[in-house]
Amino acid sequence: MKKILFLAMLLVTLMSNAQAYSGKGDIKAQVGAGFQNSATAIHATADFGLGINMSYGVSGSYILNYAFGNASDIALKDRVDIKVRFNANLGDVFGLDKKMDIYPGLDLGLKNFGAHLGFRYFFTDGFGLYSELELPIARYNNEIAGINNQFIFNVGASFNL
Repeated sequence: MKKILFLAMLLVTLMSNAQAYSGKGDIKAQVGAGFQNSATAIHATADFGLGINMSYGVSGSYILNYAFGNASDIALKDRVDIKVRFNANLGDVFGLDKKMDIYPGLDLGLKNFGAHLGFRYFFTDGFGLYSELELPIARYNNEIAGINNQFIFNVGASFNL
């Protein structure tokens, strides 16, 4: 019983120090999976704090699985997408706990111009989970619309660097 109580107190202490976004100089890295109608991908981001409620970063994805055939049938240039992004980190604006952050934003990539809405929750000072919704606004090439211009749901691990 003492060990369980000790572990519970340790976990509460570690969780109380977590912070989802700390402003200028804050660096976040995220790695996860991306799910869309016709493909599954690896998704990774890096965000850098500009100010109290603003950050910029990069995001990339690589398609692993294609619903209508093998991913290897798709040209490499169509499987890879890289984007620059801008976020408005609104966790403190909404009065959320410091372990949580909501970040809507815009992204400009090789395949489209779009918007995203994300949520981070940090369990400890260095580790948390994230989820993001991505939506294309303007498409660059309709030939690849089947895999790169869809609504995408991303989920994975978030890290404070």
